[in-house]
Formats: sequence, structure tokens, C-alpha cells
Amino acid sequence: MTSLHAEVAVRRGAFALDVTLAAHPGEIVAVLGPNGAGKSTLLAVLAGHLVPADGVVRVGERTLTAVWQGRVETDLRPERRSVGLLGQDPLVFPHLSARENVAFAPRAAGVPARDARHAADGWLAAVGLGGLADRRPGELSGGQRQRVALARALAAEPDVLLLDEPFAQLDVRTAAELRELVRDQVRRTRTTTVLVTHDVLDAVTLADRVVVLHDGQVVEHGRPLDVLTDPVHPFTAALAGVNLVVGTLVTGADAGTVLAGPDGLLVPCDAPPGGRAQLTFPPGAVVVGGDGGWTSRVVDLEPGTTGVRLRTTGDVLVDVPPAQVALLGLHVGATVRLAVPTEQVRVRPLP
Repeated sequence: MTSLHAEVAVRRGAFALDVTLAAHPGEIVAVLGPNGAGKSTLLAVLAGHLVPADGVVRVGERTLTAVWQGRVETDLRPERRSVGLLGQDPLVFPHLSARENVAFAPRAAGVPARDARHAADGWLAAVGLGGLADRRPGELSGGQRQRVALARALAAEPDVLLLDEPFAQLDVRTAAELRELVRDQVRRTRTTTVLVTHDVLDAVTLADRVVVLHDGQVVEHGRPLDVLTDPVHPFTAALAGVNLVVGTLVTGADAGTVLAGPDGLLVPCDAPPGGRAQLTFPPGAVVVGGDGGWTSRVVDLEPGTTGVRLRTTGDVLVDVPPAQVALLGLHVGATVRLAVPTEQVRVRPLP
């Protein structure tokens, strides 16, 4: 088993991608980011479909790509990289059976036809399609075709597996089954894996580490638990459903420290006054009514995971029970008093 290391830069008009990425055997690294962040561009470079303006891609001791100051020193063709790419469209051969689709990978590597078909049957059984080996893709569901594509990718025994939003077009139940399948197979085969996704569920159920891209740059990285509970970038905070507020640390009316943010927001925090800081706190920690805090206005109401989620001025999210919404008569434009207990607030000083 081999590790992946990449340091690449891509220039496309006004867009620039600059990424350093590493992944180890049996590890799933999830790359998250909004549309246009550069996620698929990064996979294209790793797979050999795009030559970067500068940088290097290594798998183990092998150099797959090396470009220095615009001069291409190494650029292995995709079929010579031992890098498998599986996207959200399964792209199976429609004229071949499931068995022949999966056998295509080992046969392309020179394995005799009989042995390749035997191996394909083993992989189909591993992905839960042992009884459907003779069916063609047109006779399979979308989830089953995606399983065939996954079996084919793994049957090639790549050093690195790239997954480009492979669950995006699947129903909730099928996606959950395939997430579990991918996790089990990657662990079993010790395949180095990079998963590109915009879905936080992929990150928390599959990834060992996450890398967040925004405008072509890595804005944060680390364990999913660390990144999603204490985000440093507004995109990650929105993805995790966590409030992130930036402001100035000042002395409050009770002589404690508060962060003075936009739209009159005043959040108490455990930090000395002076300088700027970034606070994060969950929507469920925000208290509606009561003493202290700040006056805000309801901008929007939407269904929440535990009731109703309010979006208020200052872009602060608040989770409240439905009964409280009715009791307080909350509606778009309503004025509310908000507060957050100090122990629920994470403080990150800013330079």
C-alpha cells in the first residue's frame, strides 16, 4: 500500500488553485467546498487528466506529475498511474454484463479472461451483487450500477482511489448503504482514498480527515470532529450548522468581556478585552428572551432538526421549539432578545 502526496497549482483565467494534500493507506480524506472551489479540478490533476501550472504528484516512491516553473518534467498518462476515478455517474459499459464490466479492469492489466471473471465474481459478491453478475446495466437500478462501478474501480487494485461525489445522485437509503460499503472496502483493501463532496454527511461518516477548499485555497483541515465543531471559515461553519461571528472584544455592562459584532450583536465570552476575535456557538445554545444579550430581528424561519430555526440579523441562527415560536408570536420582522451562555462559546483571537 502506498501514500499520496500532492502540491499543485492550476491557473485558469481568473481562477487559481493552490493545494497541498496528503493521504495514507486505508485513509479517506474528504475534500469539501462550495461549487467552483476547485474540488473536481484537483481530482483531474491527481488522475492525470489535467497538467498543473506548477507542482508535483507522488504516489509512494513514484512521481506521477512534476511541473516546475511551467516546465513539464513528468506527466504519466492516466492509465499508467494506478489511480482509479469513480464519479457520481457510474459510466459502466452498457453492452457488457456486470461480471464483464468488473472483469474489464483485471483483463486490461493482463489477467487471463477466466481468472478475471473469477475475480469479478468475488468483487461483485463483496459489493452485494453476487446474484446479479449476468445482468447488463440496463437491468440494474442506479444504486446497483454504482456498486458495479465501485467493484470495477476496486478490482483494478489502484494505489489511490478518487471518489467524485459518488453518492450525489442516489436516494438516501442507497447512499447510506454505499457509504458503509465504501468505508468497509477501503479499510479492508487499505486503499488510499480521496473523496470530493459537498455533503457534510459524507465527511462525518466516511472521512478520517477533511480538507476544506474555498476559492482554490485550503482554508482549514483536520479531523472531521475538530473542523466541524470549531470551524474557522464561514463556509465550514454554514456546512456544520454552527454560528460564526467576528467582532471586537470589549468590556460589557457587567464588566465582563463581550464580542461586539455586526447589527448590535453582543456575545459574552471568556477572553480579555482588546483586539478582534472569532466566536463559534451552536444555534441550540442561543436563548430567546431573558436578561442580557442583544436585541435582534427575525429574518427568516425554516424547519430545523429539533424544531424551528430562526435566522436573525447578524446572520445568527437560533433553534427553538415550535411551541415557543407560537408562544412568542415569532415571525419574519419580529424583534427578539437573544443571549448565549459563556460556556457555550468558543473564542479564537484574530491577528
